Amino acid sequence: MKKASIIVLVLLGTVAMLFAQAAKEQAVSEVPVEFSMYYSDNATLPFKDSWLTVQETAKIANATVHYEAIPIADYSTKVSLALNTQTNAPDVILYQTTAGENQSLALNGAIVPISDYSEWTPNFNAMVEKYNMQSDINKIRLGDGKYYYLPSLTDVPFYDGGIILRQDYLEKKGLAAPKTYDDLYKILKAYKADNPTSYPLTILAGPRVLYRMTMPAFGVSLGRNGSGGSRVLSWDYEKLEFFEGAISEEFKAYISFFAKLYKEGLLDPEMAEPIDGGTWSRKMATGASMATWAYYDQIGGVTAASEIEGFKLQMYPALEGPAGAHHQQKNRLGSGIMFPTKTTKRSDFEQIVRAVDKMFFSEECSKIWCIGVKGVTYTEENGKIKYSDEIMNASEGIYKYMQLAYGCGSDVTQMVWVNAREMTKYDENYAAINAAVEAIGDVIQYIPPTPKFDDLKAEEAGMLLTPLADKFEVWCDAFLTGKKSIDKDWDTYVKEMKSIGIEKFCTLYNANL
Repeated sequence: MKKASIIVLVLLGTVAMLFAQAAKEQAVSEVPVEFSMYYSDNATLPFKDSWLTVQETAKIANATVHYEAIPIADYSTKVSLALNTQTNAPDVILYQTTAGENQSLALNGAIVPISDYSEWTPNFNAMVEKYNMQSDINKIRLGDGKYYYLPSLTDVPFYDGGIILRQDYLEKKGLAAPKTYDDLYKILKAYKADNPTSYPLTILAGPRVLYRMTMPAFGVSLGRNGSGGSRVLSWDYEKLEFFEGAISEEFKAYISFFAKLYKEGLLDPEMAEPIDGGTWSRKMATGASMATWAYYDQIGGVTAASEIEGFKLQMYPALEGPAGAHHQQKNRLGSGIMFPTKTTKRSDFEQIVRAVDKMFFSEECSKIWCIGVKGVTYTEENGKIKYSDEIMNASEGIYKYMQLAYGCGSDVTQMVWVNAREMTKYDENYAAINAAVEAIGDVIQYIPPTPKFDDLKAEEAGMLLTPLADKFEVWCDAFLTGKKSIDKDWDTYVKEMKSIGIEKFCTLYNANL
């Protein structure tokens, strides 16, 4: 009897603790919280704080959020400065990972180890469990066993962007859809011959978009949007190790191909600088260009803007290069949310974390970031989504219109990506393209692992990274535009990269996998 009483008391105590915790969480959630947040702004999807998604998710999280929209070209620099100084850092930073410099900053105390506060992120935890992603989360833990950002979560990676061409031109000329980069070259040459003042291939936003989508087919991934975050190293998928991609024969072949396009007037010379969304769209819509690497959802807007009779764009599966038909690498985890250490000094730090968790990872809000608000953007019958007539009839197409009008489907703010839900915003053509990509196999490779540096090694890697990345960007642009000769100046470039430590940098990465 005495033993039974003890058990009852223990159970009552446990229940009391649970009620107390629930009461505490409810009390915290009822107090309005106000905080600032960095947002990476893309000219093709300019941020609006009036978006339905922004307003509704903040309301649900009981928060007032002051977004600071920063042009994507300046975002990394602004974030780096904020994390290094902390003085002018926002409370929350979107669209970040702990690759590259951020790893060193995290291990040196500039970023909150958010895994230490996992009890404050119940919605994120539930999503990780729902999609069985615990092993994925473990991959972003740093050398101290902690993770420093809440990544976006994807149940199944899909082919959302790629090579987009004027299909009406191919049909008019009797040209087959391209399957290789050599095929693309022939198509661009034909268009240039027919339209001498044109630059057949233009670029969305800037070189980084082109590089991240095309380099994998040549066996490398480099630069600001390189998949490993090292900017100058690439991953060998057979040997399972990093190599000095920036000075490799693979990169030499890659930059030689695009330098040839540039020299022959096939590549838009304005690509060296960021091209705003309106200018890019206008180039495609008017026929000044006929090919680009971009995202499927942008086809509708360009088509609607064109006055060319019979104008028709199509996105094609990844082109085959020397390393195969590969596209931008993706993991089930993407860029996500981090908190500068200075945020912990706020008395309402817990409320901020809980509000962010609810705003981006709760079932209700994650659905809003994807498809909007029930009764406004869509209705639902027997589990089937039906979008409003306004959305269905939009000339830009469902996906792009929902992005522009409501803020749905933004890489920066949408933290939960469910394939079946995403497909409701696309047409049968898009599904067919994804099926073709799936049939090729291994088009979307995984993002390389993050080295498990301790704080000293992370600092050493960071010190090597900056000059190497800067040197690479300068030489890459020079090779592409012909300011430097790939044939004559390549050895000088390699020597310079070696002199500032690219081999040491690579050894450091491989030694800490």
